[in-house]
Amino acid sequence: MNDSVSSRGPGAGSSATGKGLVRRRRRRWVRAGGLGVAVVVLAAVGVGWGVYLKLDGNITADEAAAAELARFEKERPTSLVKDAQNILVIGSDSRSGDGNARYGRDSGTERSDTTILLHLSAGRHTVTAVSLPRDLMVGVPACLRPDGTRSEPAFTMFNSAFETGGSACTIRTVEQLTDVRIDHHVVVDFHGFKEMVDAVDGVRVCLKEPIDDRDAKLRLPAGRVTLDGEQALGYVRARKSLGDGSDTDRMDRQQRFLGALVNKVRGNDVLLNPVKLYPVLDAATSSLTTDPGLASLRGLYDLVRGLRDIPTKRVQFLTVPRESYVYDANRDQLVEPEARKLFDRLRADQPVTVARATPGNSGAKSGNSDSIEGSYGYGAYGIGDGKSGVMGADEPSNGVSPTPTFRGNTAAEDICK
Repeated sequence: MNDSVSSRGPGAGSSATGKGLVRRRRRRWVRAGGLGVAVVVLAAVGVGWGVYLKLDGNITADEAAAAELARFEKERPTSLVKDAQNILVIGSDSRSGDGNARYGRDSGTERSDTTILLHLSAGRHTVTAVSLPRDLMVGVPACLRPDGTRSEPAFTMFNSAFETGGSACTIRTVEQLTDVRIDHHVVVDFHGFKEMVDAVDGVRVCLKEPIDDRDAKLRLPAGRVTLDGEQALGYVRARKSLGDGSDTDRMDRQQRFLGALVNKVRGNDVLLNPVKLYPVLDAATSSLTTDPGLASLRGLYDLVRGLRDIPTKRVQFLTVPRESYVYDANRDQLVEPEARKLFDRLRADQPVTVARATPGNSGAKSGNSDSIEGSYGYGAYGIGDGKSGVMGADEPSNGVSPTPTFRGNTAAEDICK
């Protein structure tokens, strides 16, 4: 990854006279308005422009990935819906960097510990976060390695794409798998995750049993517990001592934790309190690598400003339909045609619904202790209204095709229930 920050020169403009000049002035005013909001907030903290520049400089622009993706632009999927956005969030397991060495030896390589395809609907009515299993067997294209050589295409585990060719290789792998255009990407390491949790004064979880996991460096009592950053990292990464030890269970836990984090940020008046907002912004931008389009406070502000009014019940988390790989129970494969229907709906910006147990369950499949709580059947929730109840799997909804229902949760759900 390249540590240089992207240049922010002027873009192509209209003519310098008449309506073109008016449009250019309007665009400048809008850009200045968004920038001004950030500056005003920081000025209220008492630090102003200097801190804005500090936060802006925290973010690393992934110029190398941008160049690699541009090389393969012709083979990438096209966007079907204007204003809908797809962001790939990659949690890196790199042991290099501030505070990360304690989690293992730095071998000079890194894999994607967690990968989430985040879909923001046009008009910003819903947010859908889809977890992609790291052990999913996929086709990884030929990618540019850090040493400048190119790998051969391979059918292998999904998280090896990041190890082979970084974020660009992961994005191309996801796009080939889903046919969904990735508009932006964000890479966060262990340190950045911990700092974010600490910045909101911890996140509460509920534990049915005590945890004593040496590998995760985690020791917690049963009951309601507020996790600090270090504990939260162990909680979302642990496998051996929590649940059934599967990666599916771990992803479910990560999704519920992220929902609780969203609730903490919104429910604690963080976004409206400059004193609380600054440490959150500092934590959120530190240890962050993004595409050049997001590598500034202005870029991040433009992305998230439309998300402020989305109800938490419309912030959804799910795992892509998966099952044990037919040739190796320790690996995963997609469940079809359910996975394809999910990807097609995301690409077309059509609604999906999540539920902890989907209608039409037909029993569990297991492998590597990865039990699935029922099949990924399709229910008949109302079409994106967030209000309709569950009906029979084959029952039509006023003559309209039912919205597919996937196993998952929303940010509105209480993690302790």
